[in-house]
Amino acid sequence: MQTLFATVTDEIVEEARGLVGQIDALPLEDKVQALNEIRAMLHEVSPFRDEPVDCVSWVRAETVEGNDYNPNAVAPPEMRLLELSIKEDGYTQPVVTHLEGDVYRVVDGFHRTRVAKESPVVRRRTLGYVPIVSIRSGREDLKDRMASTIRHNRARGVHGVKQMADIVAELYAMGWTDSEIAKELGMDADEVLRFKQTKGLPGLFKDQLYSKAWE
Repeated sequence: MQTLFATVTDEIVEEARGLVGQIDALPLEDKVQALNEIRAMLHEVSPFRDEPVDCVSWVRAETVEGNDYNPNAVAPPEMRLLELSIKEDGYTQPVVTHLEGDVYRVVDGFHRTRVAKESPVVRRRTLGYVPIVSIRSGREDLKDRMASTIRHNRARGVHGVKQMADIVAELYAMGWTDSEIAKELGMDADEVLRFKQTKGLPGLFKDQLYSKAWE
């Protein structure tokens, strides 16, 4: 049985090797498209298909755009360091996106996208393309994408207080409860409350009897 499986595997690998030469002979855009489609097909049968990083695609940098809710701001020195990192080490992390029509909307990786667009060295090397993955299926709603962006930022220890307060208020307006916001954004109840207080909207406290923050 082991020999049979090994034979089948060898045959598949040999067939794939035959395709490599055909793909390599294609013009750039056709080559990238073929590789993206093949990766997508392999992803469908992969044991790791629930993991976005299992399928990295390359798309034109112009088709990748930021969102209007990202609270992560990078200072010029850190931005220069990011560019240097990508110059020297290459792209080790893809940009996380959600497809909106013909645009790949950034969920995480806006500054990595900026480097691909603005750094002449990187842009030449990546041929004007950006590596992306798609957010997990079922997480495409705006509130889910907002929560995902915040989680990515907070996991790196970076987020802006003012923008975070805006997002908490927006999620609250969408009908999320304090416990849902805390769970999705990785906060505790007092932290959610502090962001609501920062925003200073009375409507955010209509269900709040008191705050431990005042004790």
